[in-house]
Amino acid sequence: MFGYVIRRLIAAIPIALGVSMVCFALVFLAPGDPVQTLLPPDADAETVARLKALYGLDRPIVVQYFDWLWRVAGGDFGRSIANGRPVIEEIQRSLGNTVLLAGLSVLIAFSIAFVLGVIAGRKSGTWLDRLVTGVAVLGVSIPNYWLAIVLVIIFSVEMMILPSSGTAGDTFDPTSWDHIRYLILPVITLSMIPVGIIARTTRSAVSEVMNQEFVVTLRANGLPEWRVLKHAIKNALPPVLAVMGLQFGTLMGGSILVETVYAWPGSGYLLSKAILTRDVPVLQGTILVLAMIFVVTNLAVDLFQSTLDPRIRRG
Repeated sequence: MFGYVIRRLIAAIPIALGVSMVCFALVFLAPGDPVQTLLPPDADAETVARLKALYGLDRPIVVQYFDWLWRVAGGDFGRSIANGRPVIEEIQRSLGNTVLLAGLSVLIAFSIAFVLGVIAGRKSGTWLDRLVTGVAVLGVSIPNYWLAIVLVIIFSVEMMILPSSGTAGDTFDPTSWDHIRYLILPVITLSMIPVGIIARTTRSAVSEVMNQEFVVTLRANGLPEWRVLKHAIKNALPPVLAVMGLQFGTLMGGSILVETVYAWPGSGYLLSKAILTRDVPVLQGTILVLAMIFVVTNLAVDLFQSTLDPRIRRG
């Protein structure tokens, strides 16, 4: 097991470097000049050059990349061009809100989807299976930004029972209804796609296990059906938990549209504002952190799967 962990950690290093290169380069491929957001339209060339030198944007891109990578390795992501605050503080302030939103969405999605998937897998080929499959396909197909707008219209504009944007405070209080009500619509919106994906994965895993020979043997030995299903679920759980972990990583980086619609102060909302203002340091830092979270989540899922199923380590 230790050797497998070391191999996976070593393999993650070039992936992390590649991610950092892409995060750094993509920002410079976008049109526009970030320093223009700080200057009036009639600013002279000398002022523009002086500001570029201040932020190090006048040097070759390769030099800028290695200088940025060295500073990032030491925890220095630079300062925001828009407001002058340290980028790491901006990311820390927003990342906790995104973790809260993505974590709750995945947990709720797993709770619902796992039950639906087990029912569909147990009743494979029946109307229940077709119903659950239809619900799963619908959940994956609905654009989350469109669903967010519809929910705002229904529950915030027409019924006026839930807030449409923002939060109740900087620190979330799980015992306060005023704080919880701000989470309801974003969590519902963000959990729809994971519900569909996890339900389909669970359905396929349970259906496959139920058709294996050991299940026939258990039934032939007179084991009650609920105990047979218990053994089937236990064997089907590893791939489902893996998909659940990957969905968390996906939502961490894929919640930008939902956070923008609900003005939820998370990393996706921070990223959307940085895109509009061409705030290069915030863009680079936020994209890198979100990408690295996905890489680390993927690594954790691999290690967790290898713990549940030792056959993976021999692959």
